[in-house]
Parts: sequence; structure tokens; C-alpha cells
Amino acid sequence: MARKAGNAASGGNAWQWSRTAETRRVLLNAAREVFCEQGFAEASVAAVVERADSSVGSLYHHFGGKTELFLALWEEHQAAHEQNAVTAVAAARAKAKAKDEDEDALELFIAGARAFLEGSWERRDLARLFMDGDAPPGFELVRRTRSREWVRQNGVLLGAGIDSVGRLTVAVLTTIIGEAGREIATSSSKRQANKITEAAIVLIRRLGSTSIDT
Repeated sequence: MARKAGNAASGGNAWQWSRTAETRRVLLNAAREVFCEQGFAEASVAAVVERADSSVGSLYHHFGGKTELFLALWEEHQAAHEQNAVTAVAAARAKAKAKDEDEDALELFIAGARAFLEGSWERRDLARLFMDGDAPPGFELVRRTRSREWVRQNGVLLGAGIDSVGRLTVAVLTTIIGEAGREIATSSSKRQANKITEAAIVLIRRLGSTSIDT
């Protein structure tokens, strides 16, 4: 009997977790729509909960407020970028291994860059939201901190030295990706976005091949 009770409790907890996750997802989706339509400053908690067909109490319970919703969307957007890049780099490594070729750090970097830029198009509504300056207090510090970490990770991937030239090169290559992502997010078509991607890759390959020891 104890085992059955335990299983029932476990099933209940799983159901509760699933329900909580679904509530959070619905609120985040609603916040994405409202923020992208109205901007952070003009958006209201009331508009978000109305769009989600939820309640103010539920929103505050799961997120704490409008700022926390915005930051949660930002974190999800960044996590998607990172996951896409990691997957693309892993696939490029596997491809090189299958061909019994040595890894080319710059080509791995480019694979990750392509994945990032593809995500900039797929989630262009969020990319535009986060780059227009309409954000809660302190967000710019959060963004700068994440950018520094991005540069550090790219330096590790490229195997760049710790000298000033190596650091500068990684920072410039990372900036190219970021600026290309901005342009892609405001592109009028996928064709235009693809052109920007290819132009960015040309710049990365040209600069990286002369500055990074691959």
C-alpha cells in the first residue's frame, strides 16, 4: 500500500510540475507577443495576463513581475542561441572526424556563427525587442556581461592566444556576428537575411584566417 501511495504522490507531483511548466510557457508566450507589439515600457502586466487568459496573481507567482518576464525571455533567447551554436559546432566536429580530417577552429567558429545568425532570423521579433533600448533598468549591464562571456567562449573555441592581438581579433569576430544578427533581425526577407549571413562569413573567414592560428 505504501508503494502505491508513493507512486500516486509521484504521479501527482509530475502532473503539478507539468501544469506549472505549461502555465509559465503560456505567460512567456503572451509576454513575447505583448512586448514585441508594444515595447517593454508601454506593455502592462494586465495586457500580458489578458493575452495569456491567466491572472495577475499567477504571473507574480511564477515570475515576480514584468521585469522578470522580460529577463526570462532574454535568457531563453540566449539559451537558444547557445544551444544552436553548440549543436552546429558538434556536427562540424563529427563531420571532420568522419572524414578523418583535423579540426579547423575557424570553420568550427563559422559553423556556430551560422547557427547564431539563423536563430537571429527565426526569432527576429525577440532580437528586435532586445536591441531597441526599451528595457528594464539594469538590462544593459546584463547584456554587457553576457557579451563578455560570449567573447571568452569564442576565444576558447578559436584557440586564440592571450596576447592583445588575439583578444582583439576574437572581439572583432564576435562583433561581426552580433552586428550581422542585428541586420538580419531587421531584414525584410529570408533572402536578404541569407545575403547578410554570407557577407558576415566572408568577413570572418578573411579576418580569422590571417589573425588566428588555426
